[in-house]
Amino acid sequence: MPNLDVALKSAMSIDGAIGAALVDYNSGMTLGVAGGNGELDLTVAAAGNTDVVRAKLRTIEMLNLNDEIEDILITLGSQYHLIRPLTSRTGKGLFLYLMVSKSGANLAMARHQLRTIEKSLEL
Repeated sequence: MPNLDVALKSAMSIDGAIGAALVDYNSGMTLGVAGGNGELDLTVAAAGNTDVVRAKLRTIEMLNLNDEIEDILITLGSQYHLIRPLTSRTGKGLFLYLMVSKSGANLAMARHQLRTIEKSLEL
């Protein structure tokens, strides 16, 4: 999947990027990972966020909302975690996961750049 590698490399070029992954939210399996560090297991973090995505999808369904998740933001003390479900036909069931440092990132730009990466990703 050369396009996946390019997408993850692009995500890591976002200011403040700590790690990025493409995740299957049905199984919790990561399909690709970039970045991270010795203190953080990006695969575990990405898999754990599948519960967040599934819970939000269930809530949308229970409320009979005719809408989709654009992205989910989790704000920690020193980091932002962005979850962006793929909207393409071949990307259903997958999401991009990006962790950025609060001190090194511009949240609006990170969201914009992740949206651009998601739109260009072909699987």
